[in-house]
Amino acid sequence: MDFNALDQFLSAYPKFRKVQVYQAIFGRLIADWEQASSLPLEIRQCLSEIFPLYINHELVLSADEQTAKAIITFDDGAAIESVLMRHKNGRDTICVSSQVGCSLGCAFCATGTMGLIRDLTWGEITAQVLLFARWLYIREGERVTNVVFMGMGEPFLNYGNVLSAARFINRSDTFAIGARKISISTIGIAPQIRQLAGEPEQFNLSISLHAPNDQLRQKLMPAAQKYPLNDVLSSVREYINLTNRKVMIEYLLLDGVNDRPEQARELAALLKKELKKLFMVNLLTYNPTGGFLSSPPERAADFKDILIREGVEATRRYPLGLDIRGACGQLAGRKAR
Repeated sequence: MDFNALDQFLSAYPKFRKVQVYQAIFGRLIADWEQASSLPLEIRQCLSEIFPLYINHELVLSADEQTAKAIITFDDGAAIESVLMRHKNGRDTICVSSQVGCSLGCAFCATGTMGLIRDLTWGEITAQVLLFARWLYIREGERVTNVVFMGMGEPFLNYGNVLSAARFINRSDTFAIGARKISISTIGIAPQIRQLAGEPEQFNLSISLHAPNDQLRQKLMPAAQKYPLNDVLSSVREYINLTNRKVMIEYLLLDGVNDRPEQARELAALLKKELKKLFMVNLLTYNPTGGFLSSPPERAADFKDILIREGVEATRRYPLGLDIRGACGQLAGRKAR
């Protein structure tokens, strides 16, 4: 939905009508304008014709029902995937896509095999949150608590739409999700990291690092040739110094590629030298996309222990949604089967 156009449409009516409409969409999470009983029939009919609430999608639920994946198809036929993750601590997190496909071609990510088809509008990004907000509310009576821009695409190559969506999701009259519960992940687009540091909102920043040196990183992530570690970490350091907010360093553990003890020590030394403070490492489990194997659990545990012994805060993220190909790196706009 084009929410700017909706606002323009509603500007012809008394201000309380907009309040009623937004309460129906985001408060009651209606999926059909006929459910907006507080609105006159004439307005409901116009809204149904011009601003339909239907979101074309297929949904797949994991066997443990902790993860749901939606394949959303837009009017031009472009399809993306987004994921709802239900955590044991009560968080309900939506992982949203920012582009249809991706131009970066990271070796471990299925999205990169598509190439870049187009950017998503901020309304299309918001629709992903709205879809799962409805589903979660109807099924469980619960609300979305967190949003992460870690789905298909590089968020900072669609910066304007991503920031507009994040701000809209943050608004008190929409989902009212706090800025510190909205995270944006990037491979390290340095100019936009610096730009985010100057924004007034306190959105979280995550950096997809995945290697302790440029030589290996450029093999895994071809775009790293344009954004070497020195530039990436310099911009992150500026972000930390300006915002005083902690940054998440994402590191995907690949068997025999980047998971050796000496690489853990190299990573710790690099981060302590370049960032110094307010960062933590999040160790990720590789989810099968072809070409690599996941690090054995004992080696992943050793890697984490080495980081901690070297004075680096570290945690491990365990995969959700493997059985529906809804885990990190597996999204590729597939039709559900």
